Amino acid sequence: MGIAERSSTHEQSRARYPDEEGYVERDGVRVFYEVYGEGERTILFLPTWAIVHSRVWKLQVAYFARHARVVTFDARGNGRSDRPRDPRAYDEREIVADAVAVLDAVGVERAAVVCLSNGAHRALLLADGYPDRVERIAFICPAVPLGEPLPERAVHSFDDELDTDEGWAKTNRHYWLRDWRGYVEYFFSRCFTEPHSTKQIEDCVGWALETDAETMLLESESRRLDADEMHAIFGRLACPSVVIQGDEDAITGPSRGIELAAALGAPLVLLEGAGHVPEARDPVRVNLLLRDFLCPPPPAARWVRGKSRRKRALYVSSPIGLGHARRDVAIAQELRKLHPDLEIDWLAQHPVTVVLEAEGERIHPASALLANESVHIECESAEHDLHAFQAIRRMDEILVANFMLFLDVVREENYDLWIGDEAWEVDYFLHENPELKSAAYVWLTDFVGWLPMEDGGERESFLTADYNAEMIEHIARFPRIRDRAVFVGDPEDVVSDSFGPNLPGIRDWTEQHYDFAGYVTGFEPVADREKLRAELGYGPREKVCIVTVGGSGVGGHLLHRVIDAFPRAKAHVPELRMIVVAGPRIDPASLHTHEGLEIRPYVNDLYRHLPACDLAVVQGGL
Repeated sequence: MGIAERSSTHEQSRARYPDEEGYVERDGVRVFYEVYGEGERTILFLPTWAIVHSRVWKLQVAYFARHARVVTFDARGNGRSDRPRDPRAYDEREIVADAVAVLDAVGVERAAVVCLSNGAHRALLLADGYPDRVERIAFICPAVPLGEPLPERAVHSFDDELDTDEGWAKTNRHYWLRDWRGYVEYFFSRCFTEPHSTKQIEDCVGWALETDAETMLLESESRRLDADEMHAIFGRLACPSVVIQGDEDAITGPSRGIELAAALGAPLVLLEGAGHVPEARDPVRVNLLLRDFLCPPPPAARWVRGKSRRKRALYVSSPIGLGHARRDVAIAQELRKLHPDLEIDWLAQHPVTVVLEAEGERIHPASALLANESVHIECESAEHDLHAFQAIRRMDEILVANFMLFLDVVREENYDLWIGDEAWEVDYFLHENPELKSAAYVWLTDFVGWLPMEDGGERESFLTADYNAEMIEHIARFPRIRDRAVFVGDPEDVVSDSFGPNLPGIRDWTEQHYDFAGYVTGFEPVADREKLRAELGYGPREKVCIVTVGGSGVGGHLLHRVIDAFPRAKAHVPELRMIVVAGPRIDPASLHTHEGLEIRPYVNDLYRHLPACDLAVVQGGL
């Protein structure tokens, strides 16, 4: 089922949708599960505390589904699973029994297990009770009764009425019933202590609001393992394990994960500067750590000496509109003139691939595995409206999946140069993980910085400034990541506004950190318009009107309205010849027609037709 069919107002577009989904039922309680990918190995991502559901693993699922079979399920109390009213139904052993039932339902005998926070109890009980079903366990910031508890969390009673609701006093049954949103907003602000974590916090708050205080109070009465029970399990545990722990974990503190690793004799990976949910805040690093432990890639079977390597570049072109594709092809052609022996591979997706195929460019086979950004943008768009900033924010899952694919490609093959034309995922995650850069890198864009919409209020002003500040900090800290930053345009094309309070002006900063290429079209202006019209088959007396909406499917509404107007326009202007260009993402068959109206699919040389026509109706930008 595609994104367009599955998206709703409540959930952003996913990087990958499940290949199988369903319910298991035990004692009248239904538990929802999803399965992604295939392969000999299976990875079970266990649920953590029911304050969130299985979407907490959204930045892992698409990546690991390319390397293994992935199974997730929503714990009782949240997501699409039931919310039983008996507190005994939330016992840890019930969750473990649900996990076994899910594995049985999808035909999995044995799985590697990944758990977060409270999920550690479930992973240990699962491995202890069903040792033949658990191959290995990766613990992330385990909330186990070991080490030293955070003193600030031990001050207030959970059950008594309190005379304050400041800080951790919010972890109180009376406060939960009074202000559940207030609690979850505070709780997740402590989960993500890393700067610039607004999207991760928003996601988790949204998932927490899919359950309620009454359900979570029932869940809180469930019994978890104590230290003695846990140590007894350690003595019986036979499977390999690893512990990944943030050293600034403000939920459990780092000592719990450190002590668990010591008790298990397991490797400990301490993430310095990381908080309690690093798989969401530092997904690339955590994904790589999990991959090495869960399903390590086979050793390289081939290596090429440096002097024997061909000159190669990998070009990543944004699929959001066709303007990038046209200019990128022009840039690639000029590069080949300067370096005739340069081989260029393209990591690109539809509709960019339509342009590349028409130009005879080599598209890397891995491109077929990219999560489609254009579909996401189409889902985010209203009839004639797109909130670009929020659309990019809500594309985080897709960007992580596509960066992980990019990383797989450049680790498996040798490239001398990476070129990213608004390849947001490449630029952002290279700055977040600077050690991953292994080639020269050029960044291209035609806009810099985010500005709030007028109706966005103070919240959007804060968010855009926060995103801008993070970008500025990235460049200041790691100027070596971008070997060249190129603005496609002139300084006058850059807005003169500020990036935000106490931040520099956008134009001044851009002039200091970018080279300016001028506008790149990939074609020369028309010298003889009448000759061009004749070449294209346009008669001298025809009034040619071309209607086009760019490379995405966002403009379908406009095409329908123009088509509806054609009979009246033709009646007023008998010599009118109207040509509607559907583009690569709108099916021409989906557009109704009238006698005399021409509807064409993608036109590769549309740039020649537009100056030749008498009137062009163009929805640009996408």
